[in-house]
Amino acid sequence: RNLLDRDTFSKSDPICVLYTQAIGNKEWREFGRTEVIDNTLNPDFVRKFIMDYFFEERENLRFDFYDVDSKSPNLSKHDFLGQMFCTLGEIVGSQGSRLEKTIVGIPGKKCGTVIVTAEELGCCRDSVLMQFCANKLDKKDFFGKSDPFLVFHRSNEDGSFTICHKTEVVKNTLNPVWQAFKISVRALCNGDYDRTIKVEVYDWDRDGSHDFIGEFTTSYRELSRGQSQFNVYEVINPKKKGKKKKYVNSGTVTLLSFLIETEVSFLDYIKGGTQINFTVAIDFTASNGNPSQPTSLHYMNPYQLNAYGMALRAVGEIIQDYDSDKMFPALGFGARLPPDGRVSHEFALNGNPQNPYCHGIDGVMEAYYRSLKSVQLYGPTNFAPVINHVARYAASVKDGSQYFVLLIITDGVISDMAQTKESIVNASKLPMSIIIVGVGPAEFDAMEELDGDVVRISSRGKFAERDIVQFVPFRDYIDRSGNHVLSMARLAKDVLAEIPEQFLSYMRVRGIKPSPAPPPYTPPIHVLQTQI
Repeated sequence: RNLLDRDTFSKSDPICVLYTQAIGNKEWREFGRTEVIDNTLNPDFVRKFIMDYFFEERENLRFDFYDVDSKSPNLSKHDFLGQMFCTLGEIVGSQGSRLEKTIVGIPGKKCGTVIVTAEELGCCRDSVLMQFCANKLDKKDFFGKSDPFLVFHRSNEDGSFTICHKTEVVKNTLNPVWQAFKISVRALCNGDYDRTIKVEVYDWDRDGSHDFIGEFTTSYRELSRGQSQFNVYEVINPKKKGKKKKYVNSGTVTLLSFLIETEVSFLDYIKGGTQINFTVAIDFTASNGNPSQPTSLHYMNPYQLNAYGMALRAVGEIIQDYDSDKMFPALGFGARLPPDGRVSHEFALNGNPQNPYCHGIDGVMEAYYRSLKSVQLYGPTNFAPVINHVARYAASVKDGSQYFVLLIITDGVISDMAQTKESIVNASKLPMSIIIVGVGPAEFDAMEELDGDVVRISSRGKFAERDIVQFVPFRDYIDRSGNHVLSMARLAKDVLAEIPEQFLSYMRVRGIKPSPAPPPYTPPIHVLQTQI
């Protein structure tokens, strides 16, 4: 909207070029270009960019705009109209997955705005519930009737077939009715509605040498017509057909029902306005070492972040894209506070217990450094108070409009294991997840136990309703070469990868459906130019 006008006699002829950034060397690579739209300052580009989206990765994007003056593919031959930087998370995390941002890059000039919308590709998420029966199948067994079952295959690009489903065996009948089964559209036909699906009918034999009765082919598009005369298939045995002149078929298979179910995704909720609230809790216990010493895990090195700062930034910079107000509560535990030296296990890093919110990740970092100067590291290491702190908020909004993520960064020597387990079991019923990053050289056996990936965590005989804790040791990610960018991207990826599934498991158990997204943006009619 309102692009710069660079042409003397007519309006600009804009094109948009999208770049993505490599994580390690920060190099920008061209991802693709839209079409050119002639003679307009308010283009609505049609060409879409299809990208892979991962909640747990930060994908930096750059949109460059040019006024195209000739047929040359070389961008330096055209007039630069400005650029916009954002992350893929920012776009999908915006209300309705629609982001509007100012175009920058030409000093002293207003370059207009760009509106980017994202949508998740839908064909990949459907699954189908279908049921078949058969009539008058060939009798294959000497003593009884046949014991038929079906085998489904999807076809591949090269013409080969891959097995994707087997029904159960129905014993001793030539007119079986199989149970309904559910299969993802991806598995059935790779999302391609016209691709061949081959179905084979066999007679089951105990020794595994199942007898082939016959086969037929169909496609998702045919099956989707549901129960009808189109979905009665003749089962053909090519060998018999070749030998016997009077051969008609080896029976028929009929589709009884076909129901499409769309799986809702994490992004459906985000698009419908669910907010992710991010809270940080930092371990200020004496076992971390004196912050003024270089050996301390809290050492304030003027030249680079310490482990706490690195972990905080790695995780926070990705989650902040899903939190519209970018205000994060930041807490500390295990320190003595001024003025009277009382020990606290949930104090506000910014010194304001009424309002522990910090603005953005930078605000959290600032409050963390300020606290280090004012509090005295002490002990013991109690997790339960900060978990209960976030749980109180999570308990007040159970309607699916908000989800809470607590990041605990700790040197790992936990003092209140029983209380923490109890807190986690209670929190597993709430819309929240807990990420624990262990820094320093300690043994983290207790943290592994809290993680619950191997054995689901329990307290007083009650098991956690869902697995909500993800633990990683920071030392596994330290890059010997000193390249922290890549190692922190890996850390974030590993701690955040489980969040969408934990989020969905909460919504599923509670039967919460995504809110409808706000209506899509429609441009006013009069700016639409025709492309000649």
